[in-house]
Amino acid sequence: MKKVFSIMAIALMVTVVSCGPSAEEKIKLEEQAKKTADSIENALKQSMEAVATDTTKKTTDTAATAAPAAEKH
Repeated sequence: MKKVFSIMAIALMVTVVSCGPSAEEKIKLEEQAKKTADSIENALKQSMEAVATDTTKKTTDTAATAAPAAEKH
């Protein structure tokens, strides 16, 4: 019985190893991963720029609004 399980385990390992991605598929996966990473990086940059612009605009608006209020007191 141990021999049967050993043979089945070896056959299963050989099958799993032989069914792995080919070299072409690996290259395609790497290219897709790079495109995805670049896309995420660009989205983060745009988001950070938008936040920086929004923060600067809010700071300017707050300063302009606060000055007349300070004069009234």
